[in-house]
Order: sequence, then C-alpha cells, then structure tokens
Amino acid sequence: MASTIATPARSLPADRFYRTALFFLVLTSVVTLVSSGKLDFPTMVAAPALVLYKGFRWWRGKPPELRQKLATHLVVAYLFVFPLDALFVSRALAGDAQNSGLYAALLAAVHFLLFVTIVRLYSVTTDRDAMFLSMLAFAGVLASAVFTVDTSFLIFFLTFLIFGVAVFVGLEIRKGAQGAIFPSLTASSYGEGKFYRALSLAALSLSTGAIVLGSVLFFVFPRFSAGYFARSGLQPSLMSGFSDTVMLGQIGEIKKNNTVVMRVQTGAPVHYPLLRWRGIALTTFDGRRWYTHDATRQVKTPDSDGWITMSSRASVEGRPAAQVRFLALLQPMASEAVFAPAQVFALRGNFATEEGTYASAVRHSFLSVDSTGSIYNQSRNVAQIRYEGVSLLPTARPAAARTAGTQYPAEMRETYLQLPEQLDPRIPEFARRITDSAKNPYDKALALESYLQTHFGYTLKLAGKPGADPLAYFLFETKAGHCEYFASAMAVMLRTLGIPSREVNGFLPGEYNDVGGDYIVRGSDAHSWVEAYFPGSGWVTFDPTPGATAVSGGMFSRLGLYLDWFQLTWNEWVINYDMSHQTELARNVGQASSDWKRNWQRKFHRVQNQGMQLLINWQRAHGLMSFLFPVALVLALVVFRVGWLRSAFGWAILQWETNRPAEVRNNPQLAARLYAELLRLLERKGFSRSEAQTPREFAASLALQPALSPAVWEFTDLYLQARFGGLPCDALRLRALLETVRSAPRPR
Repeated sequence: MASTIATPARSLPADRFYRTALFFLVLTSVVTLVSSGKLDFPTMVAAPALVLYKGFRWWRGKPPELRQKLATHLVVAYLFVFPLDALFVSRALAGDAQNSGLYAALLAAVHFLLFVTIVRLYSVTTDRDAMFLSMLAFAGVLASAVFTVDTSFLIFFLTFLIFGVAVFVGLEIRKGAQGAIFPSLTASSYGEGKFYRALSLAALSLSTGAIVLGSVLFFVFPRFSAGYFARSGLQPSLMSGFSDTVMLGQIGEIKKNNTVVMRVQTGAPVHYPLLRWRGIALTTFDGRRWYTHDATRQVKTPDSDGWITMSSRASVEGRPAAQVRFLALLQPMASEAVFAPAQVFALRGNFATEEGTYASAVRHSFLSVDSTGSIYNQSRNVAQIRYEGVSLLPTARPAAARTAGTQYPAEMRETYLQLPEQLDPRIPEFARRITDSAKNPYDKALALESYLQTHFGYTLKLAGKPGADPLAYFLFETKAGHCEYFASAMAVMLRTLGIPSREVNGFLPGEYNDVGGDYIVRGSDAHSWVEAYFPGSGWVTFDPTPGATAVSGGMFSRLGLYLDWFQLTWNEWVINYDMSHQTELARNVGQASSDWKRNWQRKFHRVQNQGMQLLINWQRAHGLMSFLFPVALVLALVVFRVGWLRSAFGWAILQWETNRPAEVRNNPQLAARLYAELLRLLERKGFSRSEAQTPREFAASLALQPALSPAVWEFTDLYLQARFGGLPCDALRLRALLETVRSAPRPR
C-alpha cells in the first residue's frame, strides 16, 4: 500500500521537506502559467489563490478536503464542460490570435489542466497521488512554454527544477524509510534541522548540475530548428495599424501601448537628428484617412548569401550623411511593414517564418517594395522576425534644397499634390499666411514645421468631436493633438503650396540601451512624420510634432536596461539559437580561447622572468641564504613526507569538535573519528589492529600492557555504545582517554 503524506500517525524522515517541496512545485507551475499573461483574469486570480489556501491548510496539518471518489467524479464531470469551454469561452478569449481555433483549444486544455491539478491537490493522500500531482505540475510548465518565450519563463523554470529535484529526493528517502526503525526527530531538534539543510543542499547541487549540463548540451548539441513556439502562430498580435490604409488617429491608439515591439541593435548610438524606424509612406488623403493610391509592388529576392538588395547607391538623390548597419528583432505585429532607418540599401532575415530554421528562412525569404520606398513582408509579421540591414542616412538639412526649384515630374505632381475634394478653404489660406516670408519651397517647409511645433500642443486625449473634417477641427479648434494630426496638417498644407509631400508612419528611435548596444522601441514610440520632395536632394524628412519632455531615470531605470539586455540576449541566443548561431559561437569560443592562451602565456613568461630576476638580485644581496635556503627546503620536504602537518591538523580538528556544544559533539561520527585517532596512537607505540580483529578483540590483545589496557578497554566500550548502541557519544571522556594513551610510555 502506498504510504500516506497527509498528517500521518508517525512522520517519516523528510516528510515536512517532501510536502513543502511538493507544494512549491505546484505553486511554481501555476504561477508560471499565470505569468504568461495569456489566461483570462478569473483563472489568473483563482488558481494561485486556491493553491495558496491549500498550502496554508497543509502547513497546519489539516486533512484532505476532497475524497478520492469525489475528486474522480469532478474530473469526469469537467469532461462535459470542456467542449463548451473550447467552443465558447476560450474561443472568445482567443479572438485576436492568428490561429484562433488552435489557440482556443490550447486555452481550454490549460483550464482543464489547472482544474485537475487543483482537484488532485485538495484530495492527495498517498505518494502515488503526489507523483501524479508532480506530473500535472510539469505539464503546466510545458503549457507555459507554448504561451511565452519571455525571460521570466527561464526564472520560473529554474525554480521549478529545484523544487522538482527536492520532491524526488524526499520521495526516495521516504520510500527507503518505510518499515525501518529510526529515531524520532522533533521539529526543534538540531538533528532535524541539519538533516533538512543537507537535503536542501543536495537538491540544490543536483539542480545546479542539471542546469549546467543541460546548458552545455543546449549549446553543443546540433541544432536543426529554432524558435518553434515563436513561429507556431499561437501568440496574439500585439497591435495593428501599419497597413496600406490608416485612419486619422489610429497611430495615437498604438501610442497608448507601452509594450516593446522591436529592438534594434546598432552597437553604438546613431548620431543622426532625424533617426526614425521608417515603416509605410502613404500618398493619398481623403480628409479622414491616408492610403497609397498605386498599390504596385516590386518583388525583391535574396542573393546566394541571403541578402536582398532593396536599392542601389546610385539611385539615392543627394549625398548620404552616413551609413548604418543594424540588427532588428521585430515582435509579432500582424503587419506587412518592415521597419528600417531612412534609405534601405540591403536586408537579410527570416521573413519566411514558416520555414523550420533561420538559415532556410533566409534563403526562402522575399520582400516587396512600392514606389514610396516602403518595404513589405508578404508572409506578414505574425511571429518574431530577426533581420539585419544596411541603410544610408541622407543629410538631415541639405543646403542644396533651397535652390532646388519647382520642376516636378507630372507623375509626382499627380500623386503627391493630391488634396481631398472637400478641403476646408481656411487651410490653404492658413498655410500661405505662415509661409508668407519664405522665399523658396524648402524654407516654406521649415516655416510650417516650426510653426506647428511652437504654436500647437501635443496630447493623446483629444477633446470634443472632430466631426466630418478632423484636420480643420485640429487646426482651428483644439490646436492640440498627437503626431498623426501634426503630420497630416503639414503634408496637406505643403500640397496646398505646391510642394510634393507624403505622410510616413513608423517609430521614433526609442530608448538607447548602452548595456546591450540596442534601441528599445515600444508601442508608445509609434510616430508619424512628413517627407517632402526637393529635386536634387530627394525626399527630406520633417517632423512638426512638438518634442516630448525627457524624463531622467534612476536606479530602477538602469536596472531595466540590464533586464532588457538580458531579454535581447535571451531572444538572440536561446529562442533563435540555431546552426548559424552555433557556428558563430564555436568560432567566437575558439578565437577567445586562443587569445586567452596567448595572453596568459605572455603574462606567465613576463612574471616568470620578473620573479627570476628578483630572486637573483635577492640572492646576490644575501649570500648566506644560498646555503640556508636548500636546508630549509629539505626540512620542509621531510615535514610533508613524515606527515607531521597532517597529524597536527587532524589533532586540531578533533580538539575543536570535542569542545563544541553537547548536542553537536555527542554523535556517532565523532566517536568513529576519535577511535581512528586511538588506532593511530597505538600504531605509533607498536600495536596495530589487523583487519580481521573486532574492536574488542583488539582491546583484549593488549591485556599484557597494564599502562594501556584499562584505557583502551574503556575507550572501546564507549566507542561501541555510541557507534552501535544508540547512546550519546561522551566526547570529553574519550578525549581524556586519548591523552592517557598518548602519555603512556612506549613498551620495550
């Protein structure tokens, strides 16, 4: 019959340790699921609360709340609820997921798993039940791995591993103690505390070894796929809004989301005043929404090395100010937009997210680009995408634009001078009044940008109802809005002045993390700006939105940068770890080990030469030491060879242990060490115990030695009583007998 774990009549060894570890194992599993943020609010609150309540009752020694038969009936009854959950409740919760049917089924399965876990927790009575509960907890951790790839999962998984090892260590000790006779331990006894500390150390050591070995195998074992769960399509989209059609005000909704949407690694800050992560440029405005009139796109395929050439350097108008290389990790956005700085020259990444490995995804990727220079991923950004690129940064304020003239191609005038049919007549007049003193199109654009920045306010909370003409309402009524209103107002007013312009949606640079060398881009960094065309200088960026006040961060802000660096490293070297990363890691390790070996060889030879020179100089200054030093070296070798230091150290340890408190020194292990010291003393006096002799037989063989026999007999009796009789070890008396034997004369 399986042993009970709930309030037994006589607790087995490690019982409290086992029950505590089992409780925290289940709690860690439930918290890991809840921390993914993918469950519904009632489940996220009820599941941990029920587990904590059971832990409180368990700690107080309360019996199980549910009988085994009732628990089984509850689980069977839930099987009839499961289809309703999958078809209605979980389906409603998974409405914004890319694969809502599969995601709803997974949510329903997790609900069922949590229900069975809690029911089993409230009815567990035997070790077999506890083993089944441990398996349910492990299933919960596996479900969490499907829900999230965040670094918080790593912390919870390592915690789960420690408690899992502790559960099985305690279980094995309990099984070995069943039916055995063992001394009872009280909760306050020193022995129980020491026993539980030893169990905790054993569980922690085994877990650490498993983590180290698993980490080595993870990085060394050949990789054939990476980021599987990130590509499964079960993650709901973070946001939408970057598409061919954007309603006025849509970007403002995105700005209310503070979630990290991408990380762009540049290695060092990019010192460019108008750095933006450009997404989609829109050409046509109907008064309420922007869209691209010509949807024709040119498909771009990768070269043999995976790079996709987006444009030639010769096609860039004007002189580029700088070139920037970047590595981007774009989170799922349910959008086709590919975000990159300024004029993109080439890209390479896993845009074909249905492929199994990063290398194969790079080879099968293709992108498309439209007439505005906007780049699209037709596989859609429904999973995390990793891509690298090279961009050319144009001159932010080209002086040549002032003499550009107004000779625009007919196609450009048709596309980029388009205006809504029902444009408020006050808007053209307003634009002319602002730019009245400007002498050329470029200065007019600067005047509009400056006026909007200084005379209008920034807000995400729009007051009142804009009505049929939100742009006129912004310019003449509220005079406050967010970036999309500022960009739309400037683009339209430029067009009324005959200057080609377009609105561009993307992201501001975000927060630069000097720890990881990357920009942290959040949903709140979503932004709209204006590009105006000047012959010879190309499309020039203008941003009429007033700048936000910078907020300096404190200690916690700095800690957040380190956490974000860890998140970036986790995504790059764990979630997306594949054969290409493995090859790069092996190359870096080989190079680092070679550099380390050379550096240490040079350092060793330098220290060796310095030491030899110091020794030679010192020997010259102390001629007598050339004779005394070899003598001292010979004496040291004799001391080590004879074992004097070892004996002295062993004697000091015994003295220290016998002087400790009684509950510590009175233990069988100390008696055994003292008996070994007795045998060593007797061996020095010429009496050696053979392997065939028992302690009493050896003591009897000394009967003809009156100076040794009484002390040896008494020592042997005390040793046997402590070692095998269950009596406390009288360490003080044993030490006194040792001194008697030590001082006895050596027999002739």
